[in-house]
Amino acid sequence: MTVTSRLVFSPGAEKSNRKKHINFGKTIHMQFPSPVSIEWLSEFLNAKVVGNRNGFATGINEIHRVEKGDLVFVDHPKYYDKCINSDADFIIINKETAVPEGKALLITDEPFEAYCKIVNHFRPYEAATGMLSSSAIIGENTVIYPSAFIGHHVRIGNNCIIHPHVTILDHCIIGNDVVIQAGTVIGSDAFYYNGKRNRALWYKRMPSCGRVIIEDEVEIGAACTIDRGVSHDTILGAGTKLDNQVHIGHDSIIGKNGLIAAQVAIAGVVDIKDGVTLWGQVGVNKTLTIGENAVVLAQSGVPSDLAGNKIYWGTPTGEAGVKRRELVWIKRIPELWKKVMKEE
Repeated sequence: MTVTSRLVFSPGAEKSNRKKHINFGKTIHMQFPSPVSIEWLSEFLNAKVVGNRNGFATGINEIHRVEKGDLVFVDHPKYYDKCINSDADFIIINKETAVPEGKALLITDEPFEAYCKIVNHFRPYEAATGMLSSSAIIGENTVIYPSAFIGHHVRIGNNCIIHPHVTILDHCIIGNDVVIQAGTVIGSDAFYYNGKRNRALWYKRMPSCGRVIIEDEVEIGAACTIDRGVSHDTILGAGTKLDNQVHIGHDSIIGKNGLIAAQVAIAGVVDIKDGVTLWGQVGVNKTLTIGENAVVLAQSGVPSDLAGNKIYWGTPTGEAGVKRRELVWIKRIPELWKKVMKEE
């Protein structure tokens, strides 16, 4: 079926939907509907406040993506300093410690549980009641094929094609002129767990309150999976093209005009700059950066940052020319060994 701007969630949305470019906004992490006082949070969480009692938190975020005004949690001494000295102004923590001026600690025995309580309060679970939510906004000339699922508060721009069995989950944003092939899932939960060995079940899932944002003229192949952010957004830049069976982890940001071939797996909190090409079956480790216009050849493993404007290959990755010369020398090892043995 073809759907043309008949699903709206606020007055005026239908009119704004006809703009050439969808407005993605500046917010790329979960913000509260309005700033929340630390006093209210302390009562809500039954937490002790140390530091700035008069502050207001504007949003919740995870440590790798925090910004000024954010609330973050930490429950392991290894990360205390990193969280307290990050851009976050408010820290849910399980130990009283020194805090920089202007910041506040919210002290509670179980910071993780406190974090989950906040997320579930401000971003409660909404069960689906049909294949196409009444709160979704669908742009002009966008085609939604039968059996596609569109969740709550989803926004899809103009001139898109959403093929059969595509799933676009709550709060995700799709730009204009986007093509999503059959069987792809946009906005699945992050693979992100709080692990503790002192409880019967070690791993507890952290609720994912981030989104997936797909900018204009992106094309996504069949059976891809793009996880939403834990609290930040997972973003695909304008003009980027994905082949089939690509996985993109939570909170990762893919730049503009990227090319990603089949069976590439990108872990969480990865920054891939504009114009990067990843060929088939490349694996990218978490929390790293790949520079502009880099090319990573097939079946490579990327364990750490890569500079832009170079071609890489291998596991661990290195510059392709260097790796090829290394292979030449490896092949000569038996010959060289024979010469060494004769000289002895």
